[in-house]
Amino acid sequence: MNNFIKRVAGLLLISSIFIGCGNSATTTGETSINTEEDTKADSYITVGFSQLGAESDWRSANTDSMLSTFSEEKGYSLIYKNGQQKQANQITAIRMFIQQEVDYIVLAPATEDGWESVLSEARDAEIPVILVDRKVNAADKNLYSCWVGSDFELEGIKMASWIKAYTEGKGIAPEDIHIVNIQGSIGSTAQIGRTRGLANAAREYGWDLMAEVSGDFTETKGREVTDALLKRFNNINIVYCENDNEAIGAIDAIESAGKKVGSDIANGEIMVVSFDGVNEKALSYAREGKISCIAECNPLHGPRVEALIKALEAGTTPDKFNYVDEKIFSSIPDVRSIVANGKEYMVEAP
Repeated sequence: MNNFIKRVAGLLLISSIFIGCGNSATTTGETSINTEEDTKADSYITVGFSQLGAESDWRSANTDSMLSTFSEEKGYSLIYKNGQQKQANQITAIRMFIQQEVDYIVLAPATEDGWESVLSEARDAEIPVILVDRKVNAADKNLYSCWVGSDFELEGIKMASWIKAYTEGKGIAPEDIHIVNIQGSIGSTAQIGRTRGLANAAREYGWDLMAEVSGDFTETKGREVTDALLKRFNNINIVYCENDNEAIGAIDAIESAGKKVGSDIANGEIMVVSFDGVNEKALSYAREGKISCIAECNPLHGPRVEALIKALEAGTTPDKFNYVDEKIFSSIPDVRSIVANGKEYMVEAP
């Protein structure tokens, strides 16, 4: 009989691991058999995390923050799925989390649209959904519990404010500012906000925004589209890159074309500006002046998501939208501070 019980306990443990959840002890008829491992797993908060991919250094840092926060040592059982930049993969992952009866679903969505159906399924299963980094475009805001991330349009406004302050200080007329925008992945919250911030500023200040082309937040695509734009236009003097990886690729393309990267656009240099402030090579370029300005986008959301889960566990309702405070960096001494949406931000050394 003892051997029989051991075999049953082993099968139940394998089953609990297979379904990946921390529910109460598995039962067979009216008999409940708990192993030590089952009891330990049962005490965990189970989190299903659907990350959109690994397209950039920012994304990798964001993933690392989540993995280090939701560890077993801290009382969590984390199920992590990399969506590989495909929304369909993320939808499949969320449905798997629902089947596994996780306690919370954390979603970093690839794009804003197309989530209503699967989020409705999560709500029907009474599993709270926390959005990270990017938002979803859903008429029913109750499909998710809360969101934490950056104000991407504000980041774009900050960058435009810096460009305006710098060029005005140098006496450069607005009509002499010729900008190309290397956008992020089209339809993502970061792309929408950063693109809007620049486009609105260009209209307001009279800048020549010559082109908007997606670089998919990658170094390779940033290099490719910048090379094409340099062949298309001969008067580009500002390349607005929507993340650091694109900026590194853009700089490579500019220098390979025999042109000089820098802030002295009145004398033929091409200015590169960027977002994130995570990639060490980009920060090095910023210290050298090859990247003139970086608007910070903080990726360390793990502790922020944990705070939201703790609030939900305590029965309190966190704020629906939780914005991260962020900085702006430049090694160029000409601009000490900028004003965005009526608030002053000091420009810090990278």
